Amino acid sequence: MTPVQTPPDLRALTTLRFLAALWVVLFAAWPHLDVDLVPVAVTKGYLGVEVFFVLSGFILSHVYLEAAGRGAGFSYRGFLWARIARVFPLHLVTLAGMIALGVGATVAGLTVSESLLDWRSLPAHLSLTHAWGLASSAAFNHPSWSISAEWFAYLGFPVFAFAAWKMRERPALATAIAAAAALALYAGFERAAGFSLTEATFRWGALRIVPCFALGCALYLIHRRAPVRHGGLIALACGAGVIACASLALWDPLAVLFAGGLILGLGGLDNDRAGVFASKAGVYLGEISYSIYMVCAPVLLLGVNVAARLTGADDKRLHVIVWLGVIALIPIAAAVTYHLVERPARKALRGLAARNGSASHAAVAQANSPERVLQPSKTIV
Repeated sequence: MTPVQTPPDLRALTTLRFLAALWVVLFAAWPHLDVDLVPVAVTKGYLGVEVFFVLSGFILSHVYLEAAGRGAGFSYRGFLWARIARVFPLHLVTLAGMIALGVGATVAGLTVSESLLDWRSLPAHLSLTHAWGLASSAAFNHPSWSISAEWFAYLGFPVFAFAAWKMRERPALATAIAAAAALALYAGFERAAGFSLTEATFRWGALRIVPCFALGCALYLIHRRAPVRHGGLIALACGAGVIACASLALWDPLAVLFAGGLILGLGGLDNDRAGVFASKAGVYLGEISYSIYMVCAPVLLLGVNVAARLTGADDKRLHVIVWLGVIALIPIAAAVTYHLVERPARKALRGLAARNGSASHAAVAQANSPERVLQPSKTIV
């Protein structure tokens, strides 16, 4: 057993995860707010998923690319087990929760979507393939389609890593190629399908992650050579670019490219210079952001229906105070599921793998790090 240095903390990117989740929450919850004004940027909240996808490619490369590229210390089996430990337990719990809510709402006479309990889609949800075109509808916990897309990228990570490692000495060229390929894919898909790839979910979600994940891997090569200088200014400019693209309803892929620049800029910040992005509150909210994302739909389903019944809002459009109360329940529920489900289940599965020898201790010890982004200074292998 020898000490192995792990990649440095990137706390600003942990906080960014919360902001991306918040964008998605606003997108999902705004239709239940009793106001006539709908900011265009809110209608583009689905792009928060693109931020997650680019960030996933960047951070997985941050943690695993060196080992995968050199072929030393990387276990594909251990990597996949680490990913299962990270995403699957909470997916199962929220899936079961949505089924229970759907059945309960039906019995209670509450109005729910007809596709909520589409049992034909259950096998695809259980196998995390419901974003691969294998589900008949957007059933159960709809946001989990993106976890299925992530699983697709996890399975293909060696391919992404191989391509990135080959281009490690030409990071700018790799990024330019990834960006150009992404734009070409977005344009081609929109022409063929009649809608933007950034709006695909359970039918084309597995394809949706590919350009973002590849861009994240390529951007990491720039960071790997040397964290960008003036990271704060780059992050500020690219963050403004994301907001401008969303607010002006510009072509979605432009916002994706700006999101990549935002990630690169924040990744270049030292933790002691990242300000609010490295604050304890920001980092904690980032840590529970996966739970926020996954409990958003069940909390809204239950909270909006109950609030509508209590306030007589037959159209399920709530007064702003009531609406804010429902929104406030989401991080509270997320904190509960994080501490009672997500974190202990991840720890238990890591321990199980270590005891059974089904994954290298190094890979298992890193199970939390790619999405959490915070890491210990060293781990024992």
